[in-house]
Amino acid sequence: MAVFSSNPSPRSGGNDAAPANRSSTLPAGFASPAQDYYDAGIDLNRHLIRDATSTFIMRVSGDAMDGAGISDGDEIIVDRSLTPKDGSVVVAVLNGELTIRRLLLTGQGIYLHADSPGSTDIRVPDPAELSVWGVVTRCLHHV
Repeated sequence: MAVFSSNPSPRSGGNDAAPANRSSTLPAGFASPAQDYYDAGIDLNRHLIRDATSTFIMRVSGDAMDGAGISDGDEIIVDRSLTPKDGSVVVAVLNGELTIRRLLLTGQGIYLHADSPGSTDIRVPDPAELSVWGVVTRCLHHV
């Protein structure tokens, strides 16, 4: 429903002529908040998961990724179908242990960067020893 028209009605000529009749509807009063009410259920799978067959939820232990907003006890959503890129937060398998770090691919080598000032980066001496288990796509943080 258009409230204002970009095509005004023409006026009749002359100074004594009455203005043309302009009629339109202009809502007055408080708009009902129920107009925006959504009564269907919330499907978090639709909002948070791209590929359900390759997505997992893992609980974080430790504070090495606090700087990235991932804290001890948080749950992360990990997608195994994504290809890790430089700067991706990944779940990596290094020396048989799972760890969550930011993957850095530099000219000096591969690093698993901890986003916390108290944690140390892990330099991967041999890329064959590193396996990226999945790419972290979301963090579920308890408040």
